[in-house]
Amino acid sequence: MIQSNWWESRFKSQALDTEEALLSCMAYVDLNPIRAAIADTPESSDHTSIKERISPTFNLAEAIIRQTEQQALNEFSVPLKPLLGFEGVIRNGFQRGILFSFADYLELVDCTGRISRSDKRGAIDENALPILERLNLDSGRWCERATRFEDTYQDYRQSRRRRAA
Repeated sequence: MIQSNWWESRFKSQALDTEEALLSCMAYVDLNPIRAAIADTPESSDHTSIKERISPTFNLAEAIIRQTEQQALNEFSVPLKPLLGFEGVIRNGFQRGILFSFADYLELVDCTGRISRSDKRGAIDENALPILERLNLDSGRWCERATRFEDTYQDYRQSRRRRAA
């Protein structure tokens, strides 16, 4: 008889087949440290993709080398992929990233994180400045910075391309 692990029933698979589904899942995951009262704001929450997008520190090439040296990455059957970037606008031709601007995503997460939930311990303080002000960013400056984010991950350009809707 095969025994299942006690936690297996907690994990379920859900297709994220729309931009809305993808964004809501991303926001949910990025807000987990806030909802658990481990962090006060998205930019202060360790080990989240939103913090990595705000202040990139992960180097994919170095991680692969380190994991290979530690023999923790002996065989990896799928290509490693960095965080998907934000496109911001729909264009003709191939689209590489999420069809939403990163500034808008930051505001979406910030707004969602301010909503108090009785079943969660934490929320972003309603008196906190908006996230773009906390990060001292204006939209123009952020667009430039978000574009440089793509350059941080060279493998990103080799991933499959999506066509605009």
